Order: sequence, then C-alpha cells, then structure tokens
Amino acid sequence: MQFNPYLNFDGNCAEAFAFYAKLFGGTIVYQGTFGEMPPQPGMPPLPEAAKNRIMHVHLQVGAQALMGSDTMPAAPGQDPAQCGGGYQKPQGLWVSIQAADAAEGQRLFDALAGGGQAVMPFAATFWSPGFGMVRDRFGTPWMVNVPAQA
Repeated sequence: MQFNPYLNFDGNCAEAFAFYAKLFGGTIVYQGTFGEMPPQPGMPPLPEAAKNRIMHVHLQVGAQALMGSDTMPAAPGQDPAQCGGGYQKPQGLWVSIQAADAAEGQRLFDALAGGGQAVMPFAATFWSPGFGMVRDRFGTPWMVNVPAQA
C-alpha cells in the first residue's frame, strides 16, 4: 500500500508542480487541462476560465508520487457547490518530507519557504537533527523532517 498526497490549487497548479519537479528532482509523467478532456454526456459546458486549469498532474519522484489539480471555477451565475465547492486553502493536514540529512532538509525548507511562510523554523529538535514547518507560496503546508540517526 502507498499513500499519495493529492494537492488542490486555484489556477496555479502547473506553476506549483513545475517548481516541485525541479525541487524534488522528479518527473511530471502526466499533466492535462480541463480543456483537453473529451466531452462527457450530461456535463455542463466548461467555463472559459477553466480550460487552461490543470485537471490532473502526476509527479513521480523515485518510488513516490505527488498528484494534484486546479479546482473548477464556477461559471457566471453558477453555485460554487456545483463545481466541487471551489478552492479552499488546505487545513488540517501537512505534507511531510523525510530528508536524508540536515543539509538536505535545510535546502528543501529554504526553497519551500521562498515566497511562502515559515511556520516553525528549521532547526534541531529533541527527536530530529532537523525539523521545520512551512507553507509554500502556493499555500501547501509542508513539514520537513530529518530522521534521527540510530
């Protein structure tokens, strides 16, 4: 069994995943927009503002996957609940990264903090040689942790 975080964005998913691919040394194996979807029976017309939004993206980093999409914007006069409720900032979760060592942890933390917000500065703790919490410039909450050495 493997758990794969699935992140949502408000129109900047492509930018976020290009950044994540470079930062984590991964490869985007699929990326498609809502405008590229084939028409489906019974589906309402696609709002013009949604056509270039990411419908699904899959980033592969070694054996790990990170996936995401943009939320569907409501058409003029449409109730946002009809399109999944619209974008809401992530809350009640953190995406946790295990870094190989404190130097790698600091590199990841600093890159994620660029343009974002450090919630807990990266530093040694009683359980780790390096741990920090950050909300990146895309709104995604991350915890960067270095496992204790045995």
